Amino acid sequence: MWKRKLQISRTRASRRNSTAPAEKTEVLSEDLLQVEKRLELVKQVSHSTHKKLTACLQGQQGKKLPLTTLAQCMVDGAAVLGDESLLGKMLKLCGETQDRLAQELIMFELTIERDVIEPLYDLAEVEIPNIQKQRKHLAKLVLDMDSARTRYYQSTKSSGLSSNLQPTGAKADHLREEMEEAANRMEICRDQLSADMYSFVAKEIDYASYFQTLIEAQAEYHRKSLELLQSVLPQIKAHQETWVEKPCYGKPLEEHLALSGRDIAFPIEACVTMLLECGMQEEGLFRIAPSASKLKKLKASLDCGVLDVQEYSADPHAIAGALKSYLRELPEPLMTFELYNDWIQASNIQDQDKRLQALLNACEKLPPANNNNFKYLIKFLSKLTEYQDVNKMTPGNIAIVLGPNLLWTHNEGNITEMMTTVSLQIVGIIEPIIQHADWFFPGEIEFNVTGNYGSPVHTNHNACNYSSMPSPDMDQIDRKQNDQSRRPLSVATDNMMLEFYKKDGWSLSFKNLPGIRFSQQSSLSLWCSYSFIQGWVLTDSQTDNFITFSRHVKFPHDFPLTGWDV
Repeated sequence: MWKRKLQISRTRASRRNSTAPAEKTEVLSEDLLQVEKRLELVKQVSHSTHKKLTACLQGQQGKKLPLTTLAQCMVDGAAVLGDESLLGKMLKLCGETQDRLAQELIMFELTIERDVIEPLYDLAEVEIPNIQKQRKHLAKLVLDMDSARTRYYQSTKSSGLSSNLQPTGAKADHLREEMEEAANRMEICRDQLSADMYSFVAKEIDYASYFQTLIEAQAEYHRKSLELLQSVLPQIKAHQETWVEKPCYGKPLEEHLALSGRDIAFPIEACVTMLLECGMQEEGLFRIAPSASKLKKLKASLDCGVLDVQEYSADPHAIAGALKSYLRELPEPLMTFELYNDWIQASNIQDQDKRLQALLNACEKLPPANNNNFKYLIKFLSKLTEYQDVNKMTPGNIAIVLGPNLLWTHNEGNITEMMTTVSLQIVGIIEPIIQHADWFFPGEIEFNVTGNYGSPVHTNHNACNYSSMPSPDMDQIDRKQNDQSRRPLSVATDNMMLEFYKKDGWSLSFKNLPGIRFSQQSSLSLWCSYSFIQGWVLTDSQTDNFITFSRHVKFPHDFPLTGWDV
Protein backbone atom coordinates (compact mmCIF):
# COMPACT_ATOMS: atom_id res chain seq x y z
CA MET A 1 0.00 0.00 0.00
CA TRP A 2 2.81 2.43 0.91
CA LYS A 3 4.66 1.62 -2.34
CA ARG A 4 1.49 2.39 -4.27
CA LYS A 5 1.18 5.84 -2.68
CA LEU A 6 4.88 6.65 -3.32
CA GLN A 7 4.53 5.79 -6.99
CA ILE A 8 1.46 8.04 -7.31
CA SER A 9 3.37 10.88 -5.61
CA ARG A 10 6.33 10.51 -8.00
CA THR A 11 3.99 10.51 -10.99
CA ARG A 12 2.35 13.76 -9.86
CA ALA A 13 5.72 15.40 -9.21
CA SER A 14 6.92 14.27 -12.60
CA ARG A 15 3.91 15.80 -14.24
CA ARG A 16 4.41 19.06 -12.33
CA ASN A 17 8.06 19.21 -13.41
CA SER A 18 7.18 18.54 -17.02
CA THR A 19 4.67 21.37 -17.10
CA ALA A 20 6.46 23.92 -14.84
CA PRO A 21 8.59 26.67 -16.48
CA ALA A 22 12.33 26.21 -16.55
CA GLU A 23 14.32 27.99 -13.87
CA LYS A 24 16.18 31.08 -15.30
CA THR A 25 19.94 30.91 -15.39
CA GLU A 26 21.97 34.12 -14.94
CA VAL A 27 24.67 34.25 -17.59
CA LEU A 28 26.02 37.83 -17.05
CA SER A 29 28.76 38.71 -14.61
CA GLU A 30 28.17 41.09 -11.71
CA ASP A 31 30.05 43.87 -13.56
CA LEU A 32 27.82 43.57 -16.60
CA LEU A 33 24.74 43.61 -14.39
CA GLN A 34 25.91 46.98 -12.99
CA VAL A 35 26.49 48.23 -16.55
CA GLU A 36 22.95 47.17 -17.40
CA LYS A 37 21.56 49.35 -14.60
CA ARG A 38 23.72 52.31 -15.70
CA LEU A 39 22.47 51.96 -19.26
CA GLU A 40 18.94 52.87 -18.19
CA LEU A 41 20.11 55.90 -16.20
CA VAL A 42 22.23 57.23 -19.06
CA LYS A 43 19.34 56.74 -21.43
CA GLN A 44 17.01 58.79 -19.24
CA VAL A 45 19.51 61.65 -18.78
CA SER A 46 20.44 61.74 -22.47
CA HIS A 47 16.82 61.75 -23.54
CA SER A 48 15.92 64.59 -21.15
CA THR A 49 18.97 66.69 -22.12
CA HIS A 50 18.28 66.16 -25.81
CA LYS A 51 14.69 67.30 -25.37
CA LYS A 52 15.56 70.46 -23.40
CA LEU A 53 18.48 71.38 -25.63
CA THR A 54 16.34 71.02 -28.71
CA ALA A 55 13.78 73.36 -27.15
CA CYS A 56 16.53 76.00 -26.79
CA LEU A 57 17.04 76.19 -30.54
CA GLN A 58 15.36 79.33 -31.84
CA GLY A 59 15.57 78.37 -35.50
CA GLN A 60 14.09 74.90 -35.20
CA GLN A 61 11.70 73.54 -37.81
CA GLY A 62 12.67 76.21 -40.31
CA LYS A 63 11.26 79.09 -38.26
CA LYS A 64 12.72 82.57 -38.64
CA LEU A 65 14.88 83.61 -35.70
CA PRO A 66 13.40 86.27 -33.38
CA LEU A 67 16.65 88.22 -33.84
CA THR A 68 16.11 88.21 -37.58
CA THR A 69 12.59 89.55 -37.13
CA LEU A 70 13.87 92.21 -34.73
CA ALA A 71 16.62 93.22 -37.15
CA GLN A 72 14.14 93.63 -39.98
CA CYS A 73 11.83 95.69 -37.76
CA MET A 74 14.70 98.03 -36.80
CA VAL A 75 15.86 98.49 -40.37
CA ASP A 76 12.30 99.26 -41.48
CA GLY A 77 11.92 101.73 -38.61
CA ALA A 78 15.17 103.44 -39.59
CA ALA A 79 13.87 103.84 -43.13
CA VAL A 80 10.72 105.48 -41.78
CA LEU A 81 12.55 107.91 -39.47
CA GLY A 82 15.39 108.66 -41.86
CA ASP A 83 19.10 109.10 -41.30
CA GLU A 84 18.63 112.74 -40.31
CA SER A 85 17.36 111.76 -36.87
CA LEU A 86 19.51 110.22 -34.17
CA LEU A 87 16.90 107.56 -33.54
CA GLY A 88 16.90 106.64 -37.23
CA LYS A 89 20.68 106.29 -37.25
CA MET A 90 20.60 104.18 -34.13
CA LEU A 91 17.87 101.91 -35.46
CA LYS A 92 19.71 101.32 -38.69
CA LEU A 93 23.01 100.53 -36.97
CA CYS A 94 21.38 98.32 -34.34
CA GLY A 95 19.25 96.56 -36.97
CA GLU A 96 22.33 95.66 -38.98
CA THR A 97 24.02 94.49 -35.79
CA GLN A 98 21.06 92.31 -34.81
CA ASP A 99 21.06 90.74 -38.27
CA ARG A 100 24.74 89.85 -37.96
CA LEU A 101 24.10 88.45 -34.50
CA ALA A 102 21.29 86.36 -35.97
CA GLN A 103 23.71 84.92 -38.55
CA GLU A 104 26.13 84.01 -35.78
CA LEU A 105 23.28 82.39 -33.87
CA ILE A 106 22.28 80.33 -36.89
CA MET A 107 25.83 79.01 -37.28
CA PHE A 108 25.97 78.27 -33.56
CA GLU A 109 22.71 76.32 -33.59
CA LEU A 110 23.77 74.33 -36.64
CA THR A 111 26.96 73.36 -34.84
CA ILE A 112 25.07 72.37 -31.70
CA GLU A 113 22.55 70.36 -33.68
CA ARG A 114 25.27 68.48 -35.59
CA ASP A 115 27.80 67.91 -32.82
CA VAL A 116 25.65 67.64 -29.69
CA ILE A 117 21.95 67.13 -30.25
CA GLU A 118 22.20 64.41 -32.92
CA PRO A 119 24.83 62.36 -31.03
CA LEU A 120 22.71 62.60 -27.86
CA TYR A 121 19.72 61.38 -29.84
CA ASP A 122 21.70 58.45 -31.20
CA LEU A 123 22.88 57.57 -27.72
CA ALA A 124 19.45 57.77 -26.09
CA GLU A 125 17.33 56.44 -28.92
CA VAL A 126 19.63 54.08 -30.88
CA GLU A 127 22.75 52.82 -29.13
CA ILE A 128 21.39 52.14 -25.66
CA PRO A 129 18.05 50.78 -26.93
CA ASN A 130 20.00 48.36 -29.20
CA ILE A 131 21.95 47.07 -26.22
CA GLN A 132 18.77 46.74 -24.20
CA LYS A 133 17.16 44.90 -27.11
CA GLN A 134 20.05 42.47 -27.16
CA ARG A 135 19.67 42.02 -23.41
CA LYS A 136 16.04 41.03 -23.88
CA HIS A 137 17.01 38.64 -26.67
CA LEU A 138 19.65 37.08 -24.43
CA ALA A 139 17.07 36.59 -21.72
CA LYS A 140 14.86 34.75 -24.21
CA LEU A 141 17.76 32.57 -25.36
CA VAL A 142 18.64 31.76 -21.75
CA LEU A 143 15.04 30.74 -21.16
CA ASP A 144 15.09 28.54 -24.26
CA MET A 145 18.34 26.97 -23.14
CA ASP A 146 16.96 26.28 -19.66
CA SER A 147 13.82 24.74 -21.16
CA ALA A 148 15.84 22.47 -23.49
CA ARG A 149 18.02 21.37 -20.62
CA THR A 150 14.99 20.65 -18.43
CA ARG A 151 13.40 18.47 -21.15
CA TYR A 152 16.61 16.59 -21.65
CA TYR A 153 16.98 15.88 -17.94
CA GLN A 154 13.35 14.80 -17.72
CA SER A 155 13.91 12.25 -20.46
CA THR A 156 16.90 10.98 -18.51
CA LYS A 157 14.84 10.49 -15.38
CA SER A 158 11.98 8.82 -17.20
CA SER A 159 14.36 6.24 -18.74
CA GLY A 160 15.51 5.29 -15.26
CA LEU A 161 19.21 5.90 -16.00
CA SER A 162 21.67 7.23 -13.54
CA SER A 163 22.48 10.93 -13.77
CA ASN A 164 26.00 9.97 -14.81
CA LEU A 165 24.77 8.01 -17.78
CA GLN A 166 23.45 9.59 -20.95
CA PRO A 167 20.30 8.27 -22.54
CA THR A 168 20.43 6.74 -25.97
CA GLY A 169 17.99 6.57 -28.76
CA ALA A 170 16.67 9.01 -31.37
CA LYS A 171 14.58 11.05 -28.94
CA ALA A 172 17.38 11.46 -26.49
CA ASP A 173 19.79 12.51 -29.25
CA HIS A 174 17.31 15.06 -30.49
CA LEU A 175 16.85 16.56 -27.01
CA ARG A 176 20.58 16.70 -26.48
CA GLU A 177 21.17 18.42 -29.82
CA GLU A 178 18.38 20.88 -29.04
CA MET A 179 19.94 21.68 -25.65
CA GLU A 180 23.42 22.16 -27.12
CA GLU A 181 22.11 24.35 -29.93
CA ALA A 182 20.23 26.58 -27.46
CA ALA A 183 23.31 26.90 -25.30
CA ASN A 184 25.39 27.81 -28.35
CA ARG A 185 22.95 30.52 -29.43
CA MET A 186 22.90 31.91 -25.91
CA GLU A 187 26.67 32.08 -25.74
CA ILE A 188 26.91 33.90 -29.04
CA CYS A 189 24.32 36.47 -27.93
CA ARG A 190 25.92 36.81 -24.51
CA ASP A 191 29.33 37.46 -26.01
CA GLN A 192 27.91 40.09 -28.38
CA LEU A 193 26.02 41.78 -25.57
CA SER A 194 29.05 41.74 -23.31
CA ALA A 195 31.15 43.31 -26.05
CA ASP A 196 28.56 46.07 -26.59
CA MET A 197 28.31 46.72 -22.87
CA TYR A 198 32.05 46.96 -22.42
CA SER A 199 32.22 49.18 -25.49
CA PHE A 200 29.59 51.46 -23.91
CA VAL A 201 31.66 51.73 -20.75
CA ALA A 202 34.80 52.50 -22.77
CA LYS A 203 33.02 55.15 -24.84
CA GLU A 204 31.73 57.14 -21.86
CA ILE A 205 34.51 59.67 -22.40
CA ASP A 206 33.21 60.19 -25.92
CA TYR A 207 29.69 60.73 -24.65
CA ALA A 208 30.96 63.24 -22.11
CA SER A 209 32.74 65.14 -24.90
CA TYR A 210 29.34 66.10 -26.30
CA PHE A 211 28.91 68.49 -23.40
CA GLN A 212 32.42 69.83 -23.78
CA THR A 213 31.56 70.53 -27.41
CA LEU A 214 28.44 72.37 -26.23
CA ILE A 215 30.39 74.70 -23.96
CA GLU A 216 33.09 75.28 -26.58
CA ALA A 217 30.47 76.13 -29.21
CA GLN A 218 28.75 78.52 -26.80
CA ALA A 219 32.06 80.17 -25.94
CA GLU A 220 32.89 80.65 -29.61
CA TYR A 221 29.43 82.03 -30.35
CA HIS A 222 29.56 84.50 -27.47
CA ARG A 223 33.15 85.49 -28.32
CA LYS A 224 32.18 86.33 -31.90
CA SER A 225 29.04 88.12 -30.70
CA LEU A 226 31.07 90.14 -28.21
CA GLU A 227 33.61 91.12 -30.86
CA LEU A 228 30.77 92.22 -33.10
CA LEU A 229 29.15 94.30 -30.36
CA GLN A 230 32.46 95.86 -29.34
CA SER A 231 33.12 96.87 -32.93
CA VAL A 232 29.71 98.56 -33.13
CA LEU A 233 29.75 100.35 -29.76
CA PRO A 234 32.27 103.06 -30.83
CA GLN A 235 30.03 103.92 -33.77
CA ILE A 236 26.99 104.16 -31.49
CA LYS A 237 28.86 106.38 -29.02
CA ALA A 238 30.13 108.54 -31.88
CA HIS A 239 26.55 109.14 -33.03
CA GLN A 240 25.57 110.04 -29.49
CA GLU A 241 28.47 112.40 -28.93
CA THR A 242 28.09 114.24 -32.23
CA TRP A 243 24.36 114.74 -31.80
CA VAL A 244 23.61 118.34 -30.96
CA GLU A 245 20.36 117.91 -29.05
CA LYS A 246 21.36 116.66 -25.60
CA PRO A 247 19.33 116.82 -22.37
CA CYS A 248 20.71 119.12 -19.72
CA TYR A 249 18.40 118.85 -16.71
CA GLY A 250 19.75 116.49 -14.10
CA LYS A 251 23.12 116.20 -15.85
CA PRO A 252 26.44 117.19 -14.24
CA LEU A 253 27.39 120.75 -15.14
CA GLU A 254 30.81 119.91 -16.57
CA GLU A 255 29.36 117.05 -18.65
CA HIS A 256 26.69 119.32 -20.14
CA LEU A 257 29.23 122.05 -20.92
CA ALA A 258 31.66 119.56 -22.49
CA LEU A 259 29.01 117.92 -24.67
CA SER A 260 27.46 121.20 -25.77
CA GLY A 261 30.74 123.09 -26.15
CA ARG A 262 29.46 125.94 -23.98
CA ASP A 263 30.86 127.99 -21.10
CA ILE A 264 27.48 128.86 -19.62
CA ALA A 265 24.84 126.17 -19.19
CA PHE A 266 22.12 126.48 -21.81
CA PRO A 267 19.18 126.72 -19.34
CA ILE A 268 20.99 129.41 -17.34
CA GLU A 269 21.79 131.57 -20.35
CA ALA A 270 18.41 131.06 -22.01
CA CYS A 271 16.43 131.88 -18.87
CA VAL A 272 18.61 134.83 -17.89
CA THR A 273 18.52 136.44 -21.31
CA MET A 274 14.74 136.02 -21.54
CA LEU A 275 14.26 137.47 -18.06
CA LEU A 276 16.43 140.44 -18.95
CA GLU A 277 14.00 141.15 -21.77
CA CYS A 278 10.68 140.52 -20.03
CA GLY A 279 10.98 139.82 -16.33
CA MET A 280 13.11 142.39 -14.55
CA GLN A 281 10.12 144.36 -13.28
CA GLU A 282 7.92 141.34 -12.55
CA GLU A 283 6.86 141.40 -8.91
CA GLY A 284 7.86 138.32 -6.92
CA LEU A 285 10.14 136.90 -9.58
CA PHE A 286 11.62 133.57 -8.39
CA ARG A 287 9.18 133.67 -5.46
CA ILE A 288 5.81 133.19 -7.17
CA ALA A 289 5.30 129.65 -8.43
CA PRO A 290 4.49 129.30 -12.16
CA SER A 291 1.89 127.06 -13.77
CA ALA A 292 3.02 123.46 -13.37
CA SER A 293 2.12 122.55 -16.95
CA LYS A 294 3.83 125.62 -18.35
CA LEU A 295 6.96 124.93 -16.31
CA LYS A 296 7.04 121.30 -17.41
CA LYS A 297 6.72 122.34 -21.06
CA LEU A 298 9.47 124.95 -20.78
CA LYS A 299 11.84 122.50 -19.09
CA ALA A 300 11.18 119.96 -21.81
CA SER A 301 11.85 122.62 -24.46
CA LEU A 302 15.14 123.58 -22.82
CA ASP A 303 16.07 119.92 -22.48
CA CYS A 304 15.80 119.35 -26.23
CA GLY A 305 17.26 122.73 -27.20
CA VAL A 306 14.09 124.01 -28.88
CA LEU A 307 12.84 127.27 -27.37
CA ASP A 308 10.13 129.67 -28.51
CA VAL A 309 11.14 132.96 -26.89
CA GLN A 310 7.93 134.72 -27.86
CA GLU A 311 5.76 132.05 -26.25
CA TYR A 312 7.37 132.30 -22.84
CA SER A 313 8.14 136.02 -22.78
CA ALA A 314 4.63 136.59 -21.41
CA ASP A 315 5.26 134.28 -18.44
CA PRO A 316 8.48 135.31 -16.67
CA HIS A 317 7.56 133.23 -13.61
CA ALA A 318 7.75 130.07 -15.72
CA ILE A 319 11.20 131.15 -16.94
CA ALA A 320 12.37 131.83 -13.39
CA GLY A 321 10.94 128.48 -12.29
CA ALA A 322 12.81 126.66 -15.07
CA LEU A 323 16.05 128.30 -13.96
CA LYS A 324 15.47 127.33 -10.32
CA SER A 325 14.62 123.76 -11.36
CA TYR A 326 17.81 123.45 -13.39
CA LEU A 327 19.93 124.62 -10.47
CA ARG A 328 18.14 122.32 -8.04
CA GLU A 329 18.29 119.26 -10.30
CA LEU A 330 22.06 119.45 -10.73
CA PRO A 331 23.63 116.30 -9.23
CA GLU A 332 25.97 118.62 -7.34
CA PRO A 333 25.05 122.19 -6.33
CA LEU A 334 26.57 125.02 -8.30
CA MET A 335 28.53 126.05 -5.21
CA THR A 336 29.72 122.40 -4.81
CA PHE A 337 29.56 119.89 -1.97
CA GLU A 338 33.30 120.16 -1.42
CA LEU A 339 33.13 123.83 -0.47
CA TYR A 340 29.96 123.54 1.65
CA ASN A 341 31.86 123.82 4.93
CA ASP A 342 33.88 126.76 3.61
CA TRP A 343 30.70 128.65 2.74
CA ILE A 344 29.05 127.90 6.09
CA GLN A 345 32.15 128.86 8.07
CA ALA A 346 32.38 132.12 6.15
CA SER A 347 28.74 132.95 6.94
CA ASN A 348 29.39 132.47 10.66
CA ILE A 349 32.13 135.10 10.80
CA GLN A 350 30.89 138.16 12.75
CA ASP A 351 33.37 140.70 11.41
CA GLN A 352 31.96 142.02 8.15
CA ASP A 353 35.26 142.61 6.39
CA LYS A 354 36.55 139.16 7.32
CA ARG A 355 33.26 137.59 6.29
CA LEU A 356 33.45 139.13 2.82
CA GLN A 357 37.05 138.03 2.46
CA ALA A 358 36.17 134.47 3.47
CA LEU A 359 33.33 134.40 0.95
CA LEU A 360 35.70 135.68 -1.72
CA ASN A 361 38.19 132.95 -0.88
CA ALA A 362 35.49 130.34 -1.26
CA CYS A 363 34.46 131.81 -4.63
CA GLU A 364 38.02 131.56 -5.86
CA LYS A 365 38.12 127.86 -4.94
CA LEU A 366 35.19 127.02 -7.20
CA PRO A 367 36.04 124.87 -10.26
CA PRO A 368 36.30 126.95 -13.47
CA ALA A 369 32.96 125.75 -14.87
CA ASN A 370 31.14 126.41 -11.60
CA ASN A 371 32.88 129.75 -11.14
CA ASN A 372 31.89 130.98 -14.61
CA ASN A 373 28.25 130.01 -14.20
CA PHE A 374 28.07 131.30 -10.62
CA LYS A 375 29.54 134.63 -11.68
CA TYR A 376 27.10 134.83 -14.59
CA LEU A 377 24.15 134.12 -12.31
CA ILE A 378 25.23 136.50 -9.54
CA LYS A 379 25.75 139.34 -12.02
CA PHE A 380 22.22 138.80 -13.28
CA LEU A 381 20.75 138.68 -9.78
CA SER A 382 22.62 141.85 -8.92
CA LYS A 383 21.07 143.54 -11.94
CA LEU A 384 17.66 142.22 -10.87
CA THR A 385 17.99 144.05 -7.54
CA GLU A 386 18.22 147.36 -9.39
CA TYR A 387 14.47 146.97 -9.96
CA GLN A 388 13.67 145.90 -6.39
CA ASP A 389 11.35 148.85 -5.84
CA VAL A 390 9.12 147.37 -8.53
CA ASN A 391 9.75 143.62 -8.36
CA LYS A 392 10.10 143.53 -4.55
CA MET A 393 13.06 141.20 -4.91
CA THR A 394 15.75 142.55 -2.63
CA PRO A 395 19.07 140.72 -2.25
CA GLY A 396 17.71 139.13 0.90
CA ASN A 397 14.53 137.96 -0.79
CA ILE A 398 16.47 136.55 -3.71
CA ALA A 399 18.82 134.77 -1.31
CA ILE A 400 15.85 133.21 0.47
CA VAL A 401 14.23 131.78 -2.65
CA LEU A 402 17.37 130.89 -4.64
CA GLY A 403 19.84 130.02 -1.90
CA PRO A 404 18.61 126.44 -1.37
CA ASN A 405 19.00 125.85 -5.12
CA LEU A 406 22.62 126.97 -5.11
CA LEU A 407 23.97 125.20 -2.04
CA TRP A 408 22.88 122.13 -0.08
CA THR A 409 24.49 119.26 1.80
CA HIS A 410 24.96 115.65 0.74
CA ASN A 411 22.45 114.47 3.32
CA GLU A 412 19.69 116.97 3.93
CA GLY A 413 17.95 116.83 7.28
CA ASN A 414 14.30 117.40 8.06
CA ILE A 415 12.33 120.42 6.91
CA THR A 416 12.91 122.35 10.14
CA GLU A 417 16.68 121.88 9.94
CA MET A 418 16.65 122.83 6.27
CA MET A 419 14.68 126.02 6.86
CA THR A 420 16.95 126.97 9.74
CA THR A 421 19.98 126.49 7.52
CA VAL A 422 18.40 128.56 4.78
CA SER A 423 17.49 131.45 7.04
CA LEU A 424 20.61 131.62 9.15
CA GLN A 425 23.40 130.46 6.89
CA ILE A 426 22.71 130.15 3.17
CA VAL A 427 20.91 133.48 3.02
CA GLY A 428 23.86 135.02 4.83
CA ILE A 429 26.09 133.66 2.06
CA ILE A 430 24.11 134.57 -1.05
CA GLU A 431 22.82 137.98 0.06
CA PRO A 432 26.18 139.78 0.48
CA ILE A 433 27.51 138.20 -2.72
CA ILE A 434 24.54 139.65 -4.63
CA GLN A 435 24.88 142.99 -2.86
CA HIS A 436 28.55 143.26 -3.78
CA ALA A 437 28.53 141.32 -7.03
CA ASP A 438 30.89 143.74 -8.75
CA TRP A 439 33.38 143.40 -5.92
CA PHE A 440 33.31 139.61 -5.97
CA PHE A 441 33.30 139.51 -9.78
CA PRO A 442 34.72 142.77 -11.14
CA GLY A 443 34.25 143.80 -14.74
CA GLU A 444 31.45 143.75 -17.25
CA ILE A 445 29.71 140.64 -18.47
CA GLU A 446 27.91 139.79 -21.72
CA PHE A 447 24.77 137.89 -20.82
CA ASN A 448 23.95 136.98 -24.41
CA VAL A 449 26.95 134.68 -24.79
CA THR A 450 25.72 132.80 -27.86
CA GLY A 451 24.17 135.86 -29.51
CA ASN A 452 20.73 134.28 -29.69
CA TYR A 453 19.01 136.94 -27.59
CA GLY A 454 18.94 140.70 -27.63
CA SER A 455 19.97 141.28 -24.03
CA PRO A 456 21.92 144.32 -22.78
CA VAL A 457 25.49 144.35 -21.53
CA HIS A 458 25.71 144.47 -17.75
CA THR A 459 27.61 147.52 -16.62
CA ASN A 460 29.11 148.24 -13.22
CA HIS A 461 26.23 150.06 -11.57
CA ASN A 462 28.32 150.62 -8.44
CA ALA A 463 31.33 151.97 -10.27
CA CYS A 464 31.47 155.04 -8.02
CA ASN A 465 31.90 152.84 -4.96
CA TYR A 466 35.03 151.12 -6.13
CA SER A 467 38.60 152.11 -6.27
CA SER A 468 40.92 150.73 -8.92
CA MET A 469 40.34 147.06 -9.70
CA PRO A 470 43.25 144.60 -9.78
CA SER A 471 44.35 143.22 -13.11
CA PRO A 472 43.13 139.73 -13.99
CA ASP A 473 46.76 138.81 -14.46
CA MET A 474 47.68 139.84 -10.91
CA ASP A 475 49.02 136.97 -8.81
CA GLN A 476 47.40 135.78 -5.58
CA ILE A 477 49.69 137.79 -3.26
CA ASP A 478 49.13 141.05 -5.10
CA ARG A 479 45.43 140.30 -5.24
CA LYS A 480 45.22 139.96 -1.46
CA GLN A 481 47.23 143.16 -0.99
CA ASN A 482 44.62 145.00 -3.02
CA ASP A 483 41.65 143.58 -1.10
CA GLN A 484 41.17 146.77 0.92
CA SER A 485 41.11 148.91 -2.21
CA ARG A 486 38.55 146.59 -3.74
CA ARG A 487 36.09 146.75 -0.86
CA PRO A 488 33.02 148.99 -1.21
CA LEU A 489 33.38 152.50 0.22
CA SER A 490 31.24 152.56 3.34
CA VAL A 491 30.43 154.48 6.49
CA ALA A 492 31.13 152.58 9.72
CA THR A 493 29.53 153.54 13.02
CA ASP A 494 30.10 151.20 15.96
CA ASN A 495 29.41 147.74 14.47
CA MET A 496 27.35 148.96 11.51
CA MET A 497 28.47 148.99 7.89
CA LEU A 498 26.26 150.98 5.51
CA GLU A 499 26.63 151.08 1.77
CA PHE A 500 25.01 153.85 -0.26
CA TYR A 501 23.95 153.08 -3.78
CA LYS A 502 23.98 156.06 -6.12
CA LYS A 503 20.76 156.67 -7.98
CA ASP A 504 20.94 160.25 -9.14
CA GLY A 505 23.44 162.03 -6.97
CA TRP A 506 24.29 162.53 -3.32
CA SER A 507 26.60 164.50 -1.00
CA LEU A 508 28.22 163.46 2.26
CA SER A 509 28.68 165.27 5.59
CA PHE A 510 28.14 164.76 9.33
CA LYS A 511 27.07 166.98 12.24
CA ASN A 512 27.88 170.63 11.58
CA LEU A 513 28.57 169.59 7.97
CA PRO A 514 26.26 169.18 4.97
CA GLY A 515 24.30 165.92 5.40
CA ILE A 516 23.96 163.00 3.05
CA ARG A 517 21.33 164.20 0.60
CA PHE A 518 19.34 161.73 -1.51
CA SER A 519 17.66 163.78 -4.19
CA GLN A 520 15.67 160.83 -5.56
CA GLN A 521 14.47 157.47 -4.25
CA SER A 522 17.45 155.53 -2.96
CA SER A 523 17.91 152.72 -0.53
CA LEU A 524 20.09 152.18 2.48
CA SER A 525 21.36 148.58 2.24
CA LEU A 526 22.68 146.84 5.32
CA TRP A 527 25.10 143.97 5.36
CA CYS A 528 23.35 142.35 8.30
CA SER A 529 19.88 142.30 9.81
CA TYR A 530 20.87 143.99 13.09
CA SER A 531 22.74 147.30 12.93
CA PHE A 532 23.79 149.66 15.68
CA ILE A 533 22.99 153.22 14.64
CA GLN A 534 22.76 155.03 17.97
CA GLY A 535 23.07 158.79 17.60
CA TRP A 536 22.11 158.95 13.96
CA VAL A 537 19.40 161.36 12.86
CA LEU A 538 17.44 161.26 9.60
CA THR A 539 15.86 164.61 8.66
CA ASP A 540 13.40 165.38 5.88
CA SER A 541 14.86 168.39 4.05
CA GLN A 542 11.44 169.59 2.90
CA THR A 543 9.28 169.15 6.01
CA ASP A 544 12.03 169.24 8.63
CA ASN A 545 10.67 166.00 10.02
CA PHE A 546 13.37 163.88 11.58
CA ILE A 547 14.02 160.47 13.08
CA THR A 548 16.53 160.15 15.91
CA PHE A 549 17.99 156.75 16.75
CA SER A 550 18.64 157.02 20.47
CA ARG A 551 19.48 153.36 20.98
CA HIS A 552 20.57 150.27 19.10
CA VAL A 553 17.67 149.20 16.94
CA LYS A 554 16.88 146.85 14.10
CA PHE A 555 17.15 148.72 10.84
CA PRO A 556 15.22 147.58 7.72
CA HIS A 557 17.12 146.31 4.70
CA ASP A 558 15.62 148.82 2.30
CA PHE A 559 14.88 152.14 3.95
CA PRO A 560 13.38 154.78 1.59
CA LEU A 561 15.54 157.89 1.74
CA THR A 562 13.90 160.24 -0.75
CA GLY A 563 14.64 163.78 0.34
CA TRP A 564 16.11 162.77 3.68
CA ASP A 565 19.36 164.07 5.22
CA VAL A 566 21.60 162.14 7.57
